[in-house]
Amino acid sequence: MNQKILVVIGGGAAGFFCAINAAQQNSLLRVILVEKTSKLLSKVRVSGGGRCNVTHACFTISEMLKKYPRGESFLKKTFQHFFTTDTIEWFKKRGVELKTEDDGRMFPVTNSSQTIIECLIKEANVNRVEVMLNADVKNIENKNDTFNLSLADGRLLPCDFLCIATGGYPKSTQFEWLMKTGHTIAEPIPSLFTFNISDKNLTTLMGVVVENAMVKIAGTKLQQQGPVLITHWGLSGPGILKLSAWAALELAKSNWQFAIVVNWLPQYNENTLRDKFQLLRFEIAAQKIINKNPFGLPNRFWEYLLKAAEIKEDCRWTDLPAKEQNKLLKVICTHTLQVKGKTTFKEEFVTAGGIQLNEIDANTMQSKIVPNLFFAGEVINVDGITGGFNFQNAWTTGWVAAKAIASCI
Repeated sequence: MNQKILVVIGGGAAGFFCAINAAQQNSLLRVILVEKTSKLLSKVRVSGGGRCNVTHACFTISEMLKKYPRGESFLKKTFQHFFTTDTIEWFKKRGVELKTEDDGRMFPVTNSSQTIIECLIKEANVNRVEVMLNADVKNIENKNDTFNLSLADGRLLPCDFLCIATGGYPKSTQFEWLMKTGHTIAEPIPSLFTFNISDKNLTTLMGVVVENAMVKIAGTKLQQQGPVLITHWGLSGPGILKLSAWAALELAKSNWQFAIVVNWLPQYNENTLRDKFQLLRFEIAAQKIINKNPFGLPNRFWEYLLKAAEIKEDCRWTDLPAKEQNKLLKVICTHTLQVKGKTTFKEEFVTAGGIQLNEIDANTMQSKIVPNLFFAGEVINVDGITGGFNFQNAWTTGWVAAKAIASCI
């Protein structure tokens, strides 16, 4: 039997996983992985602060699906084939143990993304995957059951099977070469971004983390709870990133000019916090408010809230005037901040949008339009919140595509 050729476009997590598993499952396949840059697995390298957030310790599909703003019903099918437990087992078999942190994120026990990179590259070598760097695909032709890929340097690369795992693109024009295959795209928009806020009193607190806050997009029902990090440009952290993912479409429509309402103590509302204040007036009456922060908030942040409520530094709990108390209740429970734009990180950029899911078979990742054309990873219209969910999508769709391709021969 003639050897068949699979070309995987994209040297990221989904591309590597597809290439490795297809080669491993069928020795008659010649697998070529092409990457347009000179770097492999660049997103894996920077993920999780250089530790690589491989997946999330979520072991029921129904719970996992709640972490994907887009693609939930599609992933319900793909996760039946390869899920979190399979990811953990796959890496374990290859000598990579994962550990679970308190928030459910899973990392290699080495705390280094290099462990994951070395594992994937070793597996690619063991399974004779050919890697081509600086190979930028500009056009795809499909004739007589054969694909011909035109590279930017003029080379032609023929193949029998093609898997596109290029990751997300920030602009719809970057999808044009894929749209020539007959596929349509959901308009790409940023997901997982931080909020720019020009409140100098706030941004001077950069590095301060409020461990649990509720952040809501004003005028909507969109809200998320979690740690919030103050940066020199505004707000970041898991609570903000999760909200940016769920609100991605809404915020794009507003050109990222919007207001947020923050409850810095989500266990309280204004009424219950007022009751707590009444108790404090008796329990720690003589103490200066600025010196006694009874809610576990960072001290510098507590001082910021008091300043915003115009409470004097020498004010004691017993002397807190009603007007200033009401201001403090509002600034704690319903703190409104104006957001003027977003900040995204190029290396960890996540897009909502991509190849329309109704054009892909969720059980094989094969195109419903072009036979033997497959997709994997973020190039399709699936995106998850922060916490390892986008990588799980990459591993799952890469593996499902690999299995389908390997079984075609």
